[in-house]
Amino acid sequence: MKFRLALLTATVLAAPFAFSNTASAQPVTGPYVAGGAGYNIESSQKGKDIYVNRTGVPDETKIVTKNGWTGEASVGYGFGNGFRAELEGDYIDNNFSKAKLGGTDYRSGGHEARYGLFANALYDLDVGSPYIYPYVGAGLGWQDDSFNHFDPAGTYFNKTKGALAYQGIAGLSFPIAAVPGLSATLEYRFVALTGSRKFDGSYGSEPAAFKATHEYNNQIVVGARYQLFTPQPVPPAPAPAAPVAAPAPAPAKTYLVFFDWDKFNLTPRATQIIAQAASDSHTNNTTTINVSGYTDTSGTPTYNQGLSQRRAQAVASQLVADGVAQSEIEIHGYGDTHLLVQTGPGVREPQNRRVEIVLQ
Repeated sequence: MKFRLALLTATVLAAPFAFSNTASAQPVTGPYVAGGAGYNIESSQKGKDIYVNRTGVPDETKIVTKNGWTGEASVGYGFGNGFRAELEGDYIDNNFSKAKLGGTDYRSGGHEARYGLFANALYDLDVGSPYIYPYVGAGLGWQDDSFNHFDPAGTYFNKTKGALAYQGIAGLSFPIAAVPGLSATLEYRFVALTGSRKFDGSYGSEPAAFKATHEYNNQIVVGARYQLFTPQPVPPAPAPAAPVAAPAPAPAKTYLVFFDWDKFNLTPRATQIIAQAASDSHTNNTTTINVSGYTDTSGTPTYNQGLSQRRAQAVASQLVADGVAQSEIEIHGYGDTHLLVQTGPGVREPQNRRVEIVLQ
């Protein structure tokens, strides 16, 4: 069991570094809040050195709980490169089922509650989709463990003891386009307490005590995360002023070619516009043709940058097919940084999915 736990912890801690060179991080930037609730499955615990008789002879038991529930809330900060740090408070609750003492099962009332704080480190993975982001993480903290009205075999315990705790996290977040900064989350968590905790109680008029060990919990948690300050699109840089003494340049002529969402293939209307631009370039003494691709904000910055370049390349290839010399064409891809219509992130705006052809 200890080896499997060590392997799981090492895997969770190493995952961010394994993926950091192969995927771009989700751009969570600045402070955020998160919360969730879900299902908790607790492993059976061992009770050691239970004194339940006048002779003081120790017995050992196995403590079994029913499946319960958990809730958590956190505040965190995203560094814009995939890494996040957060402080989390949690609560776990399971009713007692039974205790096996000396080979005999004894039913038990009461419930076990655990609550405390974790400091978590997480890493978001960009898999090229604007709809889903996996993430992994690990946390270290402190948990108070309360045995409330635990009463097998005539004993009675109602005590709280604290212990160091750790957890591993693997989850998925689903950005909600209608509310910028808001994401739904689905997580698996493995939560464990370290060492043992001694609980004092009674057996009739006599004292009783035991040490609880092997505290492990498997959790499925559904929740939400909200980024408090959603980054706004970067406005285009102002064009430098022309020198006063220089003659005014001839006005540039611009053509706009629009694309379907997440596409870079040319529509029939697009080929007509490109053909007109190619024809005009032969009669207007054109020396340079700037072909600049753009996207809307529905994808990630990395994906949008590549898509804008593919759109610009498709237009440039059609210009060459229409008789324009390749040496006269300059190709640029600006992703979602130069919006024709200003929107927030995750918005499908048709006028932002374009290529601009400028004859100079």
